[in-house]
Amino acid sequence: MPAGADHRLAKRLARWAAAARAEARAQLDRAFLWSPAAFGGGGAVYFALRIEPPLWLGLVGTTAGLGLWLGARRAHLGAGARFAAALLALFACGFLAAELRTAAVKAPIVWERTAGQVEGWVVDVAGPGSGGGRLMIAPYAVQGLEPRELPARVRLTVGPSGLIGPGQAVRLRAILGPPPDPASPGAYDFARDAFFDRVGGVGFSLTEPRIVQGPRPPPLLGFAMAINAARWALARRMIDDMGPRTGGVAVAMTTGHEAWLDPDQVAAMRNAGISHILSISGVHMAIVGGFVFFLTRILIALWPWAAVRAPGKKVAAAAGLIATGAYLVLSGAPAPAVRSAVTLSVAFVAILADRRAISLHALAVAALIVLAMQPEAVIQPGFQMSFAATAGLVALAQAWPRQAREISAPWPIRVVQRAGTWLAAALAASLVAGAATGPFAIQHFNRVALYGLPANLAIEPLSALLIMPALAGGALLEAFGAGGWLLAVAGFGVDLLLRLADTAAALPGAVMVVSSAPAAALPIAFLGIIWICVWKGRLRWLGLPAALAVSLWPRPPAPAAWIASDGAQAAVVQGRTALRLRPGMKAFAADLWERRRGLSEPKDADAALKARFDCDRLKCSPLTVQRPRIAAWWTRRAPKPEVAARLCAGTDILIWRREGPAPSCGGARVLTPADFARGGSTEVYAAKSGWRFVWANDLRGQRPWTAPLQ
Repeated sequence: MPAGADHRLAKRLARWAAAARAEARAQLDRAFLWSPAAFGGGGAVYFALRIEPPLWLGLVGTTAGLGLWLGARRAHLGAGARFAAALLALFACGFLAAELRTAAVKAPIVWERTAGQVEGWVVDVAGPGSGGGRLMIAPYAVQGLEPRELPARVRLTVGPSGLIGPGQAVRLRAILGPPPDPASPGAYDFARDAFFDRVGGVGFSLTEPRIVQGPRPPPLLGFAMAINAARWALARRMIDDMGPRTGGVAVAMTTGHEAWLDPDQVAAMRNAGISHILSISGVHMAIVGGFVFFLTRILIALWPWAAVRAPGKKVAAAAGLIATGAYLVLSGAPAPAVRSAVTLSVAFVAILADRRAISLHALAVAALIVLAMQPEAVIQPGFQMSFAATAGLVALAQAWPRQAREISAPWPIRVVQRAGTWLAAALAASLVAGAATGPFAIQHFNRVALYGLPANLAIEPLSALLIMPALAGGALLEAFGAGGWLLAVAGFGVDLLLRLADTAAALPGAVMVVSSAPAAALPIAFLGIIWICVWKGRLRWLGLPAALAVSLWPRPPAPAAWIASDGAQAAVVQGRTALRLRPGMKAFAADLWERRRGLSEPKDADAALKARFDCDRLKCSPLTVQRPRIAAWWTRRAPKPEVAARLCAGTDILIWRREGPAPSCGGARVLTPADFARGGSTEVYAAKSGWRFVWANDLRGQRPWTAPLQ
């Protein structure tokens, strides 16, 4: 290469190096913003492990990480080295925090399915399941269990007639078992959520709950039940005033109780992309806290004596802080509400401390507090979506151009300009929030509401300006029996919201089902979103390909079949459809699996089932040579020998739910209750030597929330 060319290349490389150093120096004031990612990353690694690590590992790692960080500071190393050391220390701290949290909440779990008498205090009324209303009970006696084996909480389906308010001691007969396993291998682990909620058993009642005279509950439990009893009483009064249709939605938005929600209403809101309004989280907290903040500022400004003597903004922040805490108590303090309350409280405290309230630094502080309190939040969809959406909106607010205001423009022009600015801002905010939460909605819920953007644009002013302020005021006045008129106003707004949901959900192609990407895609997308929000300058768009990882990542091929965790349901794949062998059984688990794989039921499922299988309530056997040929014996009692022989004939896989010796079916694989107890749900893939089974529990590993090895 000529000397001149070498010189030009050296100059070009020097310019690039100088530009890179300038870019890096420009990010120094944003180094702290990576703290939640590092801390949460340590927690995420802990939860991704398949074996429970010893506590000393987290202690040693944290000690080493902090020592490395302090050493880098004392040695006056460069900013890059100190930054890397700090991230490693935070990563180790996040890992240790997750270990400590697991040890702190650990409580007994009912691993063996049992039936017997349950006595306990009703802690709260839980959200309804597929079988109807449910109670959260703190048991003080369970037939067949020693006191040391009692779970801290059990969740029992009791039906609508068995919904007894919190604070009562009850007695009932029930069937109890462990929290449910993942619906399919690699799917979301609801048992892990139950573990951190200290729910050690779930089931359903065999008798109506009866109120009894129980022992005095512990003081903290008694205090929690008293608050929940007040919430439940308020919910009942709101239903009496508003009726179940609008009242059910209003109660869910106010107290968090979902006992009166109509499943069809919930489905319509979900298909319209606005079901998030039912979950008490960031939107609700921001509206209530923000409404009180601005109302207090206006009232102070209108009172001349206070306007010249009181720091209006700080007084309003204190009022907003109190309102946020009150709403958190009223909502029952579910995890999403706690996280949102922490975020909003950090903003109000920043105002009290004369700091900028809405900033990425305030969001980072809030995220660190939440992750320190609840390290499990890092793997929960609610926190992931809330944090990503908030980060995107704050970054948008910081990048939004500030236009100069005209001083002497006529008011009609100013009105048009401000309306245009508001519309552009609302559209941009909805687009950014949708783009930030999209990867998580696809990966966790496998739904894309195609009309979610216009639906959310329509409900935003309705919720912020009418429904939530009226509900907040109505709930407050209802304690004195005077909130009916405000609740009527809120009911009018809720009715409009439901009409909007029905309209959007009925539009053609309202919902698109998208299969989940491999597990690695979501953390990559999360880091890409954070990079775009945190990095200053044009290089922020280097994070765009990573942010799109969930959308762009090639999907693995669908399995040939799926079998539920107890063998009570199975489905075979035909193209892009899934044919269920027992329609109506394990519908929730089957729905989750189908959406995760991007499948749907055939249009005429009954005819398709009859053409391929001979099924009844006791058994199922294949009629065609299409593989996999699955046969099943669904009951616990023994079949006649000739029936068992027919089930084995021409079968690739036999599901055998009867305890005891299973038949020998030659080359067919026989799945017994012991197989399901060990492995949970399974997916079946074609292999050269037959069929390959991927079991859910093999991917979960051996953790405190998984069944012990047998």
